[in-house]
Amino acid sequence: MNNMYFTEEHESFRQSFRDFLLKEVVPNVNKWEKQGFVDKQIWKKFGDMGYFGLNYPEEFGGLNLDLFYTVIFLEEMQKVNSGGFAAAMWAHTYLAMTHLNAEGSKFIKEKYLVPSVNGEKVGCLCISEPFGGSDVAGMRTTATKKGTNYIINGSKTFITNGVFSDYLVVAAKTSLELGNKGMSIFVVDRETKGISATNLEKLGWKASDTAEIAFDNVIIPEENLLGEENKGFSYIMQHFASERVIMGVNAHARAEFALDYAIQYMSERKAFGKTIDQFQALRHKVADMASEVEMCKEFNYSIIYRLDKGQYVVKEASMSKLVSTKMADEVIYQCLQLLGGYGYMEEYPMARLLRDSRLGPIGGGTSEILREIIAKMIIDKKEYKPVT
Repeated sequence: MNNMYFTEEHESFRQSFRDFLLKEVVPNVNKWEKQGFVDKQIWKKFGDMGYFGLNYPEEFGGLNLDLFYTVIFLEEMQKVNSGGFAAAMWAHTYLAMTHLNAEGSKFIKEKYLVPSVNGEKVGCLCISEPFGGSDVAGMRTTATKKGTNYIINGSKTFITNGVFSDYLVVAAKTSLELGNKGMSIFVVDRETKGISATNLEKLGWKASDTAEIAFDNVIIPEENLLGEENKGFSYIMQHFASERVIMGVNAHARAEFALDYAIQYMSERKAFGKTIDQFQALRHKVADMASEVEMCKEFNYSIIYRLDKGQYVVKEASMSKLVSTKMADEVIYQCLQLLGGYGYMEEYPMARLLRDSRLGPIGGGTSEILREIIAKMIIDKKEYKPVT
């Protein structure tokens, strides 16, 4: 236990959550991987246990706990070895619900956040577009004000929970002439007329439903606006820091899981009369990987600590995602190699880990975009400030 960040209460939660996952999730993972989505009843079980409300206000059903409970939530889900399942859970909790909590009115919170905490409603966040990708400012989806309603037209893609969610948190341009300063965010009920979703087949994250979503004259009431009109871009940027460090934590956790598995395998696998964990070349490779995992892990914990204290850590969070996801890809690749031919077999965890990990440097802002953001802060001295 890392006593600098985790208390006995944290570790007690870790053990209980681990037991819950072993009972309720692990037996179903292979089925979810094959069918391409997570069964609806698991959401309610998560909600009943309070797992979706760890960091949310008690007023709306949450537990108002510190962010190291979130770290445990993320780390333990990676050990289930289904990046898709984990993504479905954290995209609901820390993407869609984050906007409801931060920008939603009390009406919105009671209608959407409370059932989200309870696991009765599932959300998705719709930002990326077919022609935009990481270029959030280049968004084409529009929301035109007409009387007391908005009319949304456009499309989104690569949306986790995009097929089976109950509501969508959607970013759209409300004032085209203002560019990225004319963007707003809305919450939209799934059954609203004019919404259609197409499931996307992916290399990994098989257990999560990922969609391209079209909005054809979708009419929503003005009270579904989150926060203020034309401040959507600022809201999105505000939450990118938490999203990026979440992906950093996911990365170090799956790398650690892969390494632990490889070490256990090496202690049992024999070649030339001894277990392969006694071969110096392999031992030194493990030492290098363990060092890299630990460095990312400690860095990520320090960022979470600062984030929990209310600090704006956009630079550090961007570095976390950039470095941790790259590290995870490399470690998992090497761990697969340590298993030899068995690493290539689907009955062992490495093949799925390798596929699932590859999304890390792409989703939530590509590594190329992150490098430019970091370069702007380091070289050009650009300052990103929180929304006031």
